[in-house]
Amino acid sequence: VQLVESGGGLVQPGGSLRLSCAASGFTFSSYVMSWYRQVPGKERELVASITSAGGYINYADSVKGRFTVSRDNARNTVYLQMNSLKPEDTAVYYCKARNYLYAYWGQGTQVTVSS
Repeated sequence: VQLVESGGGLVQPGGSLRLSCAASGFTFSSYVMSWYRQVPGKERELVASITSAGGYINYADSVKGRFTVSRDNARNTVYLQMNSLKPEDTAVYYCKARNYLYAYWGQGTQVTVSS
């Protein structure tokens, strides 16, 4: 099982980034996919999640209206489009796959929002 995040980096406030998480080794289309983020000294927090067929999506209040989660089951990939980025969005972003039995995490990708 592998989850590989990419797309992180340094961006100025107000800018945009698109994160990707490529999955392999499990039946991607059967799993709920989520994005979390974590800053040093704080707990990992849920940013957004999307059900297996994309029928239900939820967001943390802090990112509503700015971030969009989507998935492509044909490509085994989940995305997080992040617009209007703020310095407080700076964190390591992780993707997570889960079903009723298993949960898998990626290694994370750093997002830094700074001028």
